[in-house]
Amino acid sequence: MAIETKSIALLIDAENISSKYIEIIIDEANKYGNLTYRRVYGDWTTDYLKPWKNKIHDFALTPIQQNTYTKSKSKNVSDFTLIIDAMDILYTEKVEGFCIVSSDSDFTKLMTRLREDNMLVVGMGESKTPVSLVNACETFSYLDKMYLENEDEKEQAKKEDPPATKDSQKKEKKSTTNGKDETSITPMHRIEMELKNIIESNKEDDGWAYWSVVASLLQKKYPGFHPRNYGQNIKPLTFFKRHKAFQVKIDEKVAYIKIK
Repeated sequence: MAIETKSIALLIDAENISSKYIEIIIDEANKYGNLTYRRVYGDWTTDYLKPWKNKIHDFALTPIQQNTYTKSKSKNVSDFTLIIDAMDILYTEKVEGFCIVSSDSDFTKLMTRLREDNMLVVGMGESKTPVSLVNACETFSYLDKMYLENEDEKEQAKKEDPPATKDSQKKEKKSTTNGKDETSITPMHRIEMELKNIIESNKEDDGWAYWSVVASLLQKKYPGFHPRNYGQNIKPLTFFKRHKAFQVKIDEKVAYIKIK
């Protein structure tokens, strides 16, 4: 995706997201525009957020303090501060989009409200993020999947051995898609079924459909979709080109897709 000139407010729920993702968060958010705001929320008097404290200066983040007024840990109180700040920023009319980083479903209503004001809403969180929050965003990135991919690339770069065998790739793919942990990542068979429906609804007489149209509609249906979620960090068009159920062609720099 090309870098745009939109002004983006990056708001991070530090009590919900690990600091190890910060480089990925910044790199991904920068794809959507200029980060006018870089705020990270939490109770900075606790040792729990110490890893985040070490990242604040390196990544020009503004820490926003939220005191914990009760002994109960059933609710991340920083949520309220983040929501209030987001609405304040919205009313200043200084930004054109928001990047909310959290796996907490309590932000679903905030995402919906921001989109009602025609804001670009980008979400980031882990695979455990509830599907309601994922679908409230225009696009959503799974940080744990991206982090795993980056770590694998680093390990591979340290070695001079040949790339992993097909058997090891299949084993990795199985472990990332069939684990017992809760996940909001859409099963591949549902992606395939929806893609077929989209192609059927938008195909020309010869069966081919414009990939740009199909990709846009698929992204709206499943904002969190990316091939990396299924063990392949490649472009979606390449991903489906390799899929046995679809056929892809490029004619004069225009991409098309059809059902085999």
